[in-house]
Formats: sequence, structure tokens, C-alpha cells
Amino acid sequence: MFELKKQEGRARRGVLHTPHGDIQTPVFMNVGTCAAIKGGVSTVELKTIDCQVELSNTYHLHIRPGDKLIHDMGGLHKFMNWDRPILTDSGGFQVFSLSSLRKIKEEGVYFASHIDGKRIFMGPEESMQIQSNLASTIAMAFDECVENPATYEYVKQSSERTIRWLARCKAEMQRLNSLPETINKQQMLFGINQGGTYEDLRIDNMQRIAELDLDGYAIGGLAVGESTEDMYRIIDAVEPHMPVNKPRYLMGVGTPCNILEAVHLGVDFFDCVMPSRNARHGTLFTWEGKMSVLNEKYARDPRPIGVSCDCPTCQNYSRSYIRHLIKAKESLGMRLAVQHNLYFYNQLTRRIREALDQGRFEEFYQKYHILLGERNPD
Repeated sequence: MFELKKQEGRARRGVLHTPHGDIQTPVFMNVGTCAAIKGGVSTVELKTIDCQVELSNTYHLHIRPGDKLIHDMGGLHKFMNWDRPILTDSGGFQVFSLSSLRKIKEEGVYFASHIDGKRIFMGPEESMQIQSNLASTIAMAFDECVENPATYEYVKQSSERTIRWLARCKAEMQRLNSLPETINKQQMLFGINQGGTYEDLRIDNMQRIAELDLDGYAIGGLAVGESTEDMYRIIDAVEPHMPVNKPRYLMGVGTPCNILEAVHLGVDFFDCVMPSRNARHGTLFTWEGKMSVLNEKYARDPRPIGVSCDCPTCQNYSRSYIRHLIKAKESLGMRLAVQHNLYFYNQLTRRIREALDQGRFEEFYQKYHILLGERNPD
């Protein structure tokens, strides 16, 4: 299902063929946790800003409105009116972030809903059943995301349990995909590499989950407390042990600089709430660096956010106007800012793909891997 078209160094240019269309990689997935982008960007508008893949969350949709309701409405694609690929996170990260509300056992996790305190159980089988009801294109395996730093012994035990859970996820997905009531009988499964910041545990975990021959593999448990240097060190250590013929996904990362660095190290898929979250507070990304549009110097600036940007926001509105809207807490300001940042991220991965196609990725990387993290001087 994954076609590796070209490589430049470790950077990869590929395409993942799915039941809901092809995904050109490297790709940034736009995060719509509860089946909607925070900031009011609709699925119709997602197409205008070049979104290939929308990402929603298993835990949140299970809590509200309920995965069985979404199944009865025809699955997530019909529910949210989106005909391109959808990836659903397993819910593991959200469950394990509820540290005061959960208890981990071999069978799964017992926890309390953050909405009403209702007691809930989720294990590998339950996560797969929920994601099958959602009928996403790609389902993520149920794993434990360990916060960094953590002791070697605990991370080792957690990694072993995650491998056992992954085997159960695969078996349950195969069962679900054979049922007549299943909406998407071609649902794909990505496994998740864990092991904290310990290279030997990461490598052992990756080698063992690769034997399960899944549809793709993710590196999880990063950007959760460790340094950027540690994150790159772990990616660098794990990547040589990831199957060449399967897509590689770095979960929850990150800044434009993080994405460029990870592509340089051989990663294909990315997601992060950063572009939409930052936009809602006035931090915007441009090809000249990042900027805070709330700065006083933009109060009378008639130019678009990005002087070379052709997103719908930049084609129609000024820095001055967007600054005013956000400061006045008008929802339109948030929506226009989110639209711009998501467009920028989608264009970043598009330009990376073009650079790989043309054999000039190293040149592109050298030009932007520091610049995009600096302040826009203009």
C-alpha cells in the first residue's frame, strides 16, 4: 500500500494508497480532535487549504457524541462530510494524561471521564472497536505513552506491555474487518514505537513490532517532556530499524523546524495542534519566520500575514485587521489565523515533496531548518 518513490539521503518521498484516496508524503495531518478543527475551519475549507488527512481522537469521540452514534450516522467520513483520509488516534495519549484518574492493568486501563467522572474501561480490543465504529482510514494501536523522564525499569515494563497490546490490536482489527456490519472493512492499522528516551528499549521495541507486519509505524512518546535534542536522538536511533516499505509517523510533533529535521531523518507523517493553537493566540508562521500579530507594530500594517502567501486569509485580509479581530476576541480573527497557519503547514510539506521530487531537498533543508523557527524581522 505504500510506494517509496524517491530518497535523498534519509529523506523519503512516497505515496500511501488508501480506500479514501492517496496520501502524498511527507504529509502534515490537520488535527480535528472532536471531528472539527478548533477555530471554526470547516471540512469544505480544509480542501481549499490543501489538507490531505484529517485527524480525530478516539477517546474524545467515544466520550462525546459516542462512537456508536457515529457508526449509525454512517461513520466519521459521512458524519463530518469529509471524503479524504482520516486517521484516528487510539485514545492512549489522552487516557494516560489523566494520571490522577486512571489505573493501568494488563487487560487495559480503568479511568474516569474528564467530562462527568463516569468510570470507563479501555483496552486494545475496546480501542479497535471504537475506531472501527468511527470507520477511519487509519487506526492507531492502543499503547501507553510514558511521560519523560521515567525510570528505565518502568519504561521497559511499559514497552513490553505495549508490544503485547499491539498483538491484541492486530487480532481484533482482523476480526472486526471481517464483520458484515463494519463500515470500513479495509481499515489500516499503525503500530506505535515506545521506549522513552532509552535507545536500547526503543530499538528492541521497534524490531519486535516490525515483525507484526502492520500497515505503518509511528514513533510515539516524544514531545512529552524531553529536550528537542533527545527527541532527535531517539528518531535517529529508531529510524534504521523501521521497515523501509511502510510509512513512518512521528506523533504530536511539532514546529516547522521539527518537521524539517524529522523529514531529514526519514519520517513521513506528522500531526500537531501547534499551528491551530498558536494561531488562536496570535502566533503565526511565515516563510520569513514566526510572528506575533498582536505586536503593536502591526496595528497599522496593511500587508497580509505572509507577503508571499496565497492562502484565503492572506489574499483578503491585512495584519492590522486580523490583529484587531483577535484583540477584540472576535471569532472571525481566530478562524482566519487558524486557516493561515494550517495552510502554511500544508504548504510546508508540499514544498518538501517538491524539493524531493526535484532532487534539492538538502538545499531546501539548509535554507529553512533554522529560519522557520526565528522571529520574522519584518
